[in-house]
Amino acid sequence: MRELFTRFREADPEPKGELEHSNPFTLLVAVVLSAQATDKGVNIATRPLFAVADTPQKMLALGEDAVREAIKTIGLFRNKAKNVIALSRKLIDEFGGEVPDSREALETLPGVGRKTANVVLNTAFGRPTIAVDTHLYRVSHRLPLAPGKTPLDVELGLEKAVPEEFRLHAHHWLILHGRYVCKARKPDCPRCIVSDICRFEPKTLPGQSPPPGADPEDAPLQE
Repeated sequence: MRELFTRFREADPEPKGELEHSNPFTLLVAVVLSAQATDKGVNIATRPLFAVADTPQKMLALGEDAVREAIKTIGLFRNKAKNVIALSRKLIDEFGGEVPDSREALETLPGVGRKTANVVLNTAFGRPTIAVDTHLYRVSHRLPLAPGKTPLDVELGLEKAVPEEFRLHAHHWLILHGRYVCKARKPDCPRCIVSDICRFEPKTLPGQSPPPGADPEDAPLQE
């Protein structure tokens, strides 16, 4: 475990999430919008949105119809627009317009589950939380690191297994590794910096793919 994360740290000492944001509120909204959507697609939609609404007050003033129009290219945009307005209102009414820095408080906000709360706590507040998305879930099982039947199993397993010095950045390293190297249908094993300590079989060789059924396409993980 220590060798694996040492290599990740040497390759990318300060990994960052790919959702564009300017403050904890825009980060929160971006993560809510990213459920079952790509970061790239969310960024395209939120650039003009955040240019005019980067606080709960401005978002609430914009209104649900305008938010829905702004994010209509994102999956589930109608329900997400409703949640963005509702969470903005709740932040104003109950939290003084500020994003709270506790998981319990974050999970009371509309559209926010444990995974979203963990991303916000980690990225906005520097907490060593681990947000398990579909990429991290896959990588954790393939290496394997902390296999589990649910995202929560994997999260709790990693919290125990990852050495403390790596915990702050652990989920970013694993997510990015799963997104760009240890991909679902064709993992790029020749480019993997931990392939020699990974126990996933069959590894891909140049020009080859795993046989059918070796590792099916990821199912979206729910909050």
